[in-house]
Amino acid sequence: MIKNYLVHMRTTFSEDTWVKPFMAKYRKLLFLVLFLGFMTLFSGSALMFISGYLISKSASMPVNIMLVYVPIVLTRAFGISRPVFRYIERLTSHNWVLKMTSDLRVKLYTSLEQDAIFIKSKHKTGDILAILAEDIDHIQNLYLRTIFPTLISWIMYTTVVIALGWFSIPFALLMLLMLGVVVVLLPLVSILVNGARMYAQKTIRNGLYDQLTDAVLGVGDWLFSGRKDDFLKSYEASEQANREKDYSIKRFNRVRNFLLQLTFSLIAVVVLIWTSTIFQGNQGGAANWIAAFVLAVFPLIDAFATIPDAVSELTIYEDSIKRMNQLPPIKPNSKPIVTEERDELKKVGFQKIQFQQVVFSYENQTKRLIDEFTLTVSKGKKLAILGKSGAGKSTIGKLLRGDLVPQTGTVMLNQVPTNELAEDVSSWISVINQSPHLFNTSVMNNVRLGNVEASDEEVIKVLYQVGLGEMIASLPDGFNTSVEEAGARFSGGEGKRLALARTLLQDTPIVLLDEPTVGLDPINEQILLNTLFDTLKDKTIIWITHHLQGVDQMDEVIFIEDGKIEMQGTPGELLATNSRYQQLYRLDRGE
Repeated sequence: MIKNYLVHMRTTFSEDTWVKPFMAKYRKLLFLVLFLGFMTLFSGSALMFISGYLISKSASMPVNIMLVYVPIVLTRAFGISRPVFRYIERLTSHNWVLKMTSDLRVKLYTSLEQDAIFIKSKHKTGDILAILAEDIDHIQNLYLRTIFPTLISWIMYTTVVIALGWFSIPFALLMLLMLGVVVVLLPLVSILVNGARMYAQKTIRNGLYDQLTDAVLGVGDWLFSGRKDDFLKSYEASEQANREKDYSIKRFNRVRNFLLQLTFSLIAVVVLIWTSTIFQGNQGGAANWIAAFVLAVFPLIDAFATIPDAVSELTIYEDSIKRMNQLPPIKPNSKPIVTEERDELKKVGFQKIQFQQVVFSYENQTKRLIDEFTLTVSKGKKLAILGKSGAGKSTIGKLLRGDLVPQTGTVMLNQVPTNELAEDVSSWISVINQSPHLFNTSVMNNVRLGNVEASDEEVIKVLYQVGLGEMIASLPDGFNTSVEEAGARFSGGEGKRLALARTLLQDTPIVLLDEPTVGLDPINEQILLNTLFDTLKDKTIIWITHHLQGVDQMDEVIFIEDGKIEMQGTPGELLATNSRYQQLYRLDRGE
């Protein structure tokens, strides 16, 4: 079982694509860290060795101070070098880790960003928080508390055994065995016993993240339902399980640390006996070396004592690495494909959108969400796409932007497949969705997200265009007013207008409106629709909606059902001739 466990752990780390690459990327800095760490421990041990010799030599009352001059100089040298090496090693190791974690966070963002439209469906909020709050922190500790100290201690372990071999091979073998208890046996026991407990504790904590995140987001519903106490009891039970695991971990640590200190005590006694044997009498000052060897043992505690505790955490590091390796692999930077059609698109500009016999279904689903869908939208056209929930309306929007690729058929911008536009798609199509995110920064910065090169005057201009200019200008901080977290400073309708200002600043020929009025009352919904259609009158609009308010301002309406177009025509034509549309119209008006 132990062998299988170790093989499983080795497989996890060997197949890792998140942590291991940084060891190669910053290997020179890594070697420097190991060298500085070794020199820190060597200086500490050498300081005690020389100090022990100096104390013994001085106690024998040498006839001349010059007889202890060299040990005095070496004591000062090692006394200075130890903190200097430690300080430089800490700076270097933390610099290494900061470089690594900076790259790690960029890699994490890139991994999630490439599937941003699916992030809520693929990842729970608690999982993302666990990765950000715990996993990255654990990976930092993997280097600072486990990899670096363990490698340095192994180097020191090897050096000590080889050095003792110059004096006595049998004694060196004895130290190989006794120090092996600290370097090998106790870490192995720790990882097998405490590692499983730490893994269980981390699993409980991740569950607490999910549970607490879900409860905070739904705190109002807990209060309204009168079941607040039920949540508190459930959460407290999980907290109690976490505390019990924590207690068992600490109890084992206390026992293990006692055994570790006992082992070092035995090592000190054995060294004392050995040195007393080989340095018998006081002939030539040989006895002065007894204190030197014995005192040199104690700094080794700094090198070896942390290993069992550090190695036992490999289990939770393993779990963190697993979670990160389960994230989607980073795709190569997708550059727009240079073709004659794409060059022509840049020259002549947008002319039309074409969906040609498009078929699409999500993975592991046999049902076609979009089924042989064909549609042409010419430049300047205003199109409304209606349909009940799950009919495929939003999927059409994702296919249009190239976020999804159809199984068969094509989605073309002029003669260019939209998925081949890659990041350039944002130059042609902008989106206002159901819940545009407002960042916890100023109004100016939030709107400038549409065009980071825009001047302050251009940002203020679009704010006036969407009807927010005068209101924001009257605030104490004016256009530098913070929108606060998730846009809490502004109402839902004002937040949608800020998103519209972003779109105007982005200035794309096509605007995709994905149910932007959801959550607004009928009056504010109509006000926002009027603002949208007035400010976007020169754009091509594709409006995904679930009801008919404002549809009369569209050039064409299509109704989607089971991934196909069931109704198509102008609002006036459908209202005059299509009985189903007439029924939907009456239902929408509450008649």
